[in-house]
Amino acid sequence: MTRIIAGTARGRRLEVPAGVGTRPTADRAREGLFSSLLSLLDLDGARVLDLYAGTGALGLEALSRGAGTATLVEDDPAAVTAIRANVDRLALPGAYVVPQKVETFLANPPEPRYDLVLLDPPYETVVEPVLETLVPWLAENAVVALERRTRGQDPGWPQGLTPERSRRYGEATIWYALA
Repeated sequence: MTRIIAGTARGRRLEVPAGVGTRPTADRAREGLFSSLLSLLDLDGARVLDLYAGTGALGLEALSRGAGTATLVEDDPAAVTAIRANVDRLALPGAYVVPQKVETFLANPPEPRYDLVLLDPPYETVVEPVLETLVPWLAENAVVALERRTRGQDPGWPQGLTPERSRRYGEATIWYALA
């Protein structure tokens, strides 16, 4: 069972799995994220990796703003079903759904390299090992955007990622780092 929310790709509605397991990025935070990204990289033709994709909202928003491809990685079966429905509904070319754990995906050889990585993991996820494993997947001058609980600890960025800024949106803070 899914529910419909107002969402991505210029106001189109997205499916979200029922329950509390998927926490979509709020519209205000998503708009702030993409406004900040405009000052950090050119999305036109960019390769985007959306880890812990949930509904796919962030990766699909990147596609709607000119990204060339978006790889959406999610392991929750209900979320994968919602992502596939959202990809079909929006009909944006370049969306690839990968139904597996983020750690499993990142254990593969790092190809292609990504220009933008969006991470919105469950708040209880320890992200530092994921960030470290992510570094070889990054293109030169890539941007990483990580959403975390505002009241949580600042992320520990591994060598290869330089913290750039953070922006707070109520209960969520988005952290930006550059490769």
